[in-house]
Amino acid sequence: MRIGVISDTHGLLRPEALAVLQGCERIIHGGDIGKPEVLDVLREIAPLEVIRGNVDSDAWAAMIPERLDLRLGGLRIHVLHDLKTLDLDPVAEGIDIVIAGHSHQPVIEQREGVLYLNPGSAGRRRFKLPISLALLDIEDGQPRAQLVTLG
Repeated sequence: MRIGVISDTHGLLRPEALAVLQGCERIIHGGDIGKPEVLDVLREIAPLEVIRGNVDSDAWAAMIPERLDLRLGGLRIHVLHDLKTLDLDPVAEGIDIVIAGHSHQPVIEQREGVLYLNPGSAGRRRFKLPISLALLDIEDGQPRAQLVTLG
């Protein structure tokens, strides 16, 4: 199963991001969407799971949850916007993957058997951080993530 993981679009969907997401079986957006049209376009590619970020404060975003707990490819995935607000123990909760955006800093890190994934920002460039998203492959119950730099 291939999952596209995108975050911090801030209303901008780059053509290169859309090209990378083609063929994904599912897409997860980690918040700071920016405009509802972003979600419409992503839903045309694959089923979409989405959370609200700190900039998603307009009425259109009110029904979008701040966190999600998913089961995909046999793994438990916890999605939140800002990792600093994580208020549970992923190991104790049996979570396999934690996905968070917000910092615009792309990260793939394994801690105590939990995969932490920040796809970075696929929207406007912030400081000198790369513009990126991630692909998460789950095969035989094993996650493998890769960052994709755009532009």
